Amino acid sequence: MALSSKRYAIDFLSFVNASPTPFHAVESAKQRLLKAGFSEIRERDSWAETVKTGGRYFLTRNGSSLIAFGVGKKWKPGNGMALLGAHTDSPALRVKPVSKRFAEKDSFMQVGVETYGGGLWHTWFDRDLSLAGRAMVRRPDGSIVSKLIKINKPILRIPTLAIHLDRQENFSFNKETQLFPISEDGEFKPLMAMTERHHPAVVDLIAKEADVSAKDVLDFEMILYDAQASCLGGINDEFIFSARLDNLTMSYCATEGIIESLESKDALDDESGIRLISLFDHEEIGSQSAQGADSNLLPAVIRRLSTLTGEGSTSSPTAYEETLVKSMLWSCDMAHSVHPNFPAKYESHHRPEMNKGPVIKVNANARYATNSPGIVLTEEVAREAGVPLQLFVVRNDSSCGSTIGPMLSAALGARTVDMGNSQLSMHSIRETGGAHDVEYAVKLFKKYFERFSKLEETIMVDSTT
Repeated sequence: MALSSKRYAIDFLSFVNASPTPFHAVESAKQRLLKAGFSEIRERDSWAETVKTGGRYFLTRNGSSLIAFGVGKKWKPGNGMALLGAHTDSPALRVKPVSKRFAEKDSFMQVGVETYGGGLWHTWFDRDLSLAGRAMVRRPDGSIVSKLIKINKPILRIPTLAIHLDRQENFSFNKETQLFPISEDGEFKPLMAMTERHHPAVVDLIAKEADVSAKDVLDFEMILYDAQASCLGGINDEFIFSARLDNLTMSYCATEGIIESLESKDALDDESGIRLISLFDHEEIGSQSAQGADSNLLPAVIRRLSTLTGEGSTSSPTAYEETLVKSMLWSCDMAHSVHPNFPAKYESHHRPEMNKGPVIKVNANARYATNSPGIVLTEEVAREAGVPLQLFVVRNDSSCGSTIGPMLSAALGARTVDMGNSQLSMHSIRETGGAHDVEYAVKLFKKYFERFSKLEETIMVDSTT
């Protein structure tokens, strides 16, 4: 493996290992942006005196979605934006609001969990599991704050039944009654106390991680995660073996891509547009939430930025609509690599491979939002970046997944391309990706941000000429 590819792959490992939940993923991206000179702003504040041309900024919503952007010094209201979207969530088991369970005459503690997204749940059996998320805690001064929690040791496990007791050829189980992780060990209140809703031992672990007493843990949102660290694999370190490749790979590459495109102090001097990434929560469950791609988050940010005036420019009542028409969205979500043991599941002329570059995803029924103008612009960017591309469509007799691309394309009316790196075992607790593809995606995204404003003007569809 080339040294540069390995450097990117190892850096991604540090990102994914630090990010077992969307809350942690946003925090990881936030720290990288701060280190790169971005300033944090808030949705609830006026940006009139804060956001300036030539500046680099980011904001978060719910601590699980993030938008970051750089404003060109030549920006004028109604100019176009290079948009790139990804998502921070992955299928997982989430602790129920009342999780305390006991089994077999109280010899085992069990933790009630809820399935989140379309996971391959059988892969969660016999894995070393732990807890991560956020807790709402009361501080000594009485204020209530959110604390990130990541318990760095395996504390839970979902054991399979021994083959001697159930020789079923196809492993099946009930998600409500047989997917329990196990462990061993008078005043009016609006809800039961936390130690009544959850095992006291679990609450104690969370309190210790938050550096508060158990009584000050008021509520939490916890996700089970695989305690085994992500790593490089393969004879030549050509693979990444990891949880949450879908879609922290694209979240990482988006963050690094915009950071690298803005590394030089004069990166925005000749830029007439805005470079923007959006990392959304809740894609795996349909995106219909306050912080999902189907919310007002991205349209609201674009609307506020579209009227931003720079030196010598004035606002226009149609600036928002003009901006959307001139903008483009890259919807970046992981794609399917051809599986060597199941080749018949793939369309014969669209068989992406890992380590062969990002995959452009096409679907005639608009499950992906890609069209020809988008492909042409992406090809131009890839050519300049020296990055190979691949194409993917599903077989006519196969179902097709979807992404944030179609919903954002419909909401914004901006040209859209769906793409992503290829992987195996999508939605498993342990997925496989290509180590070289991390560098490919970062280089492609960097070039996209650098070149979009100039390329956009050369690819016309609804032209009067």
